[in-house]
Amino acid sequence: MFVVEQFHVHLDPDGRDETGVHVFATEDMSRAMPVLAYARIHEGDAEDPEVVVDKILTSPLRRGDGTAYVLIERVLAVAAERWPGRGVRLTAPVSLRGFYEAFGFRKTEAPFLEHGMPYIGLTRKSQSRQSSREPMVSQASANTFELL
Repeated sequence: MFVVEQFHVHLDPDGRDETGVHVFATEDMSRAMPVLAYARIHEGDAEDPEVVVDKILTSPLRRGDGTAYVLIERVLAVAAERWPGRGVRLTAPVSLRGFYEAFGFRKTEAPFLEHGMPYIGLTRKSQSRQSSREPMVSQASANTFELL
């Protein structure tokens, strides 16, 4: 998604894939692109203790059908389970501000350009929240991967 839609090519050299939690939903693993939605979650550090969510994407085929909503609900549930009492932060295109604000995120960084697109930083304070929808699949796969 990043490469095609945002012309963003990178090998993810930050080294956080191995220690992060990968939340995703798949469909028909025989297809060339079976991932419907994905997000990576990792623990903050001493300087920025919030849980960080990045690499958020939803397949163009599943936009507007609630898949992104379920993804973010699951991401927040995993963050609360693994790192209770911590806030969550992410960056997102300015156009998605309202979507994330519906989950309790608030703008904490002014607009900035990332790969030529306007983004903002958003943070959600720690809170207990029950999901109003059932996850698509609630099965864990390995220690660092969670399915929707």
